[in-house]
Amino acid sequence: MILTPVIPRTTWERLRWGVVDAWVVTRRHLTHWIRRPVQIVGGLLFPIISVLLFGYVFGSAMQVPGGGDYREFLMPGMFGQTMVFGIGVTMAAVITDKERGITTRFRSMPMARSGVVVGRSLSDMLNSVVDLVVLVLCGLLVGWQWRDGFGGVLAALGLLLLLRFAVIWVGIYIGLVLPNMESAAGIWGLLFPITMIANTFVAPQMMPGWLGTIADWNPLSATVGAARELFGNPGLGGDSWAANNPVLLAVIWPLVLVAIFLPLSVRKYRNLSR
Repeated sequence: MILTPVIPRTTWERLRWGVVDAWVVTRRHLTHWIRRPVQIVGGLLFPIISVLLFGYVFGSAMQVPGGGDYREFLMPGMFGQTMVFGIGVTMAAVITDKERGITTRFRSMPMARSGVVVGRSLSDMLNSVVDLVVLVLCGLLVGWQWRDGFGGVLAALGLLLLLRFAVIWVGIYIGLVLPNMESAAGIWGLLFPITMIANTFVAPQMMPGWLGTIADWNPLSATVGAARELFGNPGLGGDSWAANNPVLLAVIWPLVLVAIFLPLSVRKYRNLSR
């Protein structure tokens, strides 16, 4: 039986109710994260291996538009791809909680409806900060460096985390919609090509025209292009409006995704049993 919680009357009480419950759910996810170190190491191995593979195996054959070191071109792409790949972690966690009945149990308790999904997003953001720090250290070890001021570095990292925050809500919504983990595997299979049709590993100018246009307008390309610009790394350029305004698009795209999928996720969670 699902109990209907007594909703606080004032806005301040409702806000406090949601924040407290969101933090409780966040601590639950972080506790699981700490108790599964193998899962953490496994999640970090893929981007690290990708850096070594693309940087040293394929890197010698890659040409950076305008010249420059390929590993400096590559690292912002790896940062962006890791942020987008986090959608799989979010999606899997939401589906697992549904299959184990955890979500139903949460909904039977007098908790703020938004607290559960907000708590999920907070814990994933904290995990992503750790992922990004590890990947930055990995990049420094292979020769990547930023060439502009530290303010640009903070701005670039902020845009990368903004992209991650946006795809968290996409992952939560898809996780709530999909019935089981098997169906999630099909969605996950589409994610890898999406991250490849971008400026992650090669410049869109090197692709066929129609494919380069898609890559230019890919939200991942906007964040990666903005990060390259703010880090002072090579690989900028292109004739399209999107290629020349990456910082603006790196703000707009994530905000659009959040504006669409945050309310959809909260609404879907509230209506799960209907």
